[in-house]
Amino acid sequence: MKEAIKKSDVLIEALPYIRKFSGKVIVIKYGGAAVDERGLDPGVLEDIIFMKYAGMYPVIVHGGGPYISRMMKSSGIEPKFIHGRRVTDSHSIQIIDRALYSINRKIVHELKAMGARAFGLSGKENNLIRVRKMKAEYDLGFVGEVTSVDTTVVKRLVRDNIIPVVYPLGTGRDGNVYNVNADDVASEIAVALNAEKFVLLTNVRGIMRDKKDPGTLFHTLRAGEVEKLIKRKVIDSGMIPKARACINAIKGGVRKSHILDAGITHAVLLEIFTDQGIGTEIVK
Repeated sequence: MKEAIKKSDVLIEALPYIRKFSGKVIVIKYGGAAVDERGLDPGVLEDIIFMKYAGMYPVIVHGGGPYISRMMKSSGIEPKFIHGRRVTDSHSIQIIDRALYSINRKIVHELKAMGARAFGLSGKENNLIRVRKMKAEYDLGFVGEVTSVDTTVVKRLVRDNIIPVVYPLGTGRDGNVYNVNADDVASEIAVALNAEKFVLLTNVRGIMRDKKDPGTLFHTLRAGEVEKLIKRKVIDSGMIPKARACINAIKGGVRKSHILDAGITHAVLLEIFTDQGIGTEIVK
């Protein structure tokens, strides 16, 4: 009986959040080590389907770095990174395309198997992601930065109660396909859709004062505070593009951004539907 009462308490706690976010777009970036063609975390997909049945409109943007690296190595190419960006030649971009397409199909298949309607999209099609070659100290090859997004197809899917699942390739004016940072793509799509929330799933709890001590987690930060933490190098290396993607979303009109550890069971539900939350939320 006590266990049943606890479950009812959880549902009652979630009710005001379900009411508040029903009918709102939630963009979820699902990537890194959390996404692998060999196996996806069913808990993350269950959270997304729960959101769908609770009246929200989830949109998924995924990456797949570890799987891409394995495919490159199996093709005789040693992955190379400069400042966290993957160096991408003409052969590599073809491997990246195949790897992301494979992961995309897997996510769509799993969502459908769980009873949801889902549809996979590549950013290189329908002018979804337009890019220019990234300017950097070193030539990164076919690596682009987002110049515009066209969410016409995404909005149509959302209206039809279908979960869009997007992978981050973009097309340049030169007609070439470019590899694009998934955090940046997800952030720009969240802005274009006027999303209520931008949720970035990664492999750490969130932004912490001491990366080795989860007890130093910042539960809430303002966008300006995030920039100060970057300058003080509290936020460094791979967390910088994630934090800046969150700031970009906030400045573009998204209400809140969240950085969560995908390794925590039902992290998305715990962050969105409970009073405490388990990651870092960034607000304007």
